[in-house]
Amino acid sequence: MSDVDQQRADQQPVDLQHVDLQSWVGRTQEVSDQAYPTPARALAATLDQADAAFSIGDPLPELWYWLYFLPIVPMSEIGSDGHPRRGGFLPPIALERRMWASGRHVFHDRLRIGDVLHKRSEILKIAEKEGKTGRMVFVTLRHEIRSGRGLAVEEEQDIVYLPMPKSFSPPPPTAAPADPAWSEPVAIDPVLLFRFSALTFNGHRIHYDLPYATDVEKYPGLVVHGPLQALLLLEFARRRVPDRPPARYSFRAVRPLFGFDQVRLMGVARDDGGHVLFTVNGDGHVGMQATVTWAANDSSR
Repeated sequence: MSDVDQQRADQQPVDLQHVDLQSWVGRTQEVSDQAYPTPARALAATLDQADAAFSIGDPLPELWYWLYFLPIVPMSEIGSDGHPRRGGFLPPIALERRMWASGRHVFHDRLRIGDVLHKRSEILKIAEKEGKTGRMVFVTLRHEIRSGRGLAVEEEQDIVYLPMPKSFSPPPPTAAPADPAWSEPVAIDPVLLFRFSALTFNGHRIHYDLPYATDVEKYPGLVVHGPLQALLLLEFARRRVPDRPPARYSFRAVRPLFGFDQVRLMGVARDDGGHVLFTVNGDGHVGMQATVTWAANDSSR
C-alpha cells in the first residue's frame, strides 16, 4: 500500500468522543524522500540567502529537512482549519486547536543535497492535562532521519491540542534578556508566512488567512509558525558560529508571535560554550526560547 493509500485508509470517520488515545502510543510510520535542490533554494530565497546555490552534494543546513517528507493529503481530506482530518498516524483528538509546542534535536551527520532520505516516526507518549483553558493533550513523537550514510538526525516533537477559545488569552509574558550578546531585527510579513507555509505544505489557516485566524481561532493577527521561529533562530546562531555545526538544538514556544509584531532575534552565551536564543516582540516579550550546543569543529561530522 502506498503512503497516500495508507493515509486514506487511516483517515476514515472516527468517533472522537470514544477513542482510547493510549492505543496510539507505539504506532510507527516510515516514509522516504530525496533532498532535491529546489526546495532548499526556495527557502534560501525566502530567507534572503542569495548566495546559497545548493548543488548536488552540498550540505543541507540543520532543520531544513523539514522541507521534505511533506504531508501530502488530497483536498477532500482536509479539515476546516487547513490541517489533514484527524485520525491518520496522529490520534484523532477531539480538541479543535493544534500547535507545535516544542522540539529537541541531536545532529549526528550532515544531510546533503541529492541524498535519498528515510524518516521513521513513532508516537512515544500521549499525556492529558487540565490547564486554565480546560483540557489539553500533549503528543510526543520521535523521528529518526537517515541518509545512505546512516543516522543523521534524532528529533523529538511535542504537539499540543487545545479547545477553541472564546477570546484571545495569551500566557503571562516572559521578559527578553536585558543585555543579549547578539541581537538583530527580522522582518515578518504575510508574504514570508505564506511562503513558509507553502514550502512546508502547512495548510493551517492561522498563518495566511486573516479572517479565519481572528474570527475562528481568536488570534489578534496572523500567527508566526513555531518551526519558522525555530529555524530563524538556528540560522541566526549559525551565522555567528560558522565554524562549529550544532550538535544539539531544542526549542519551546513561550508566547505567540504575530505578523504585525516587530521581531528581534537575540542570543545569550552559556558557560558551556552554547547559546540560549530568543524571538522577541516589540513589547520585549519572548515568543520562543531555544538552546544550541555546538560540535567541536566543522570536521567532526
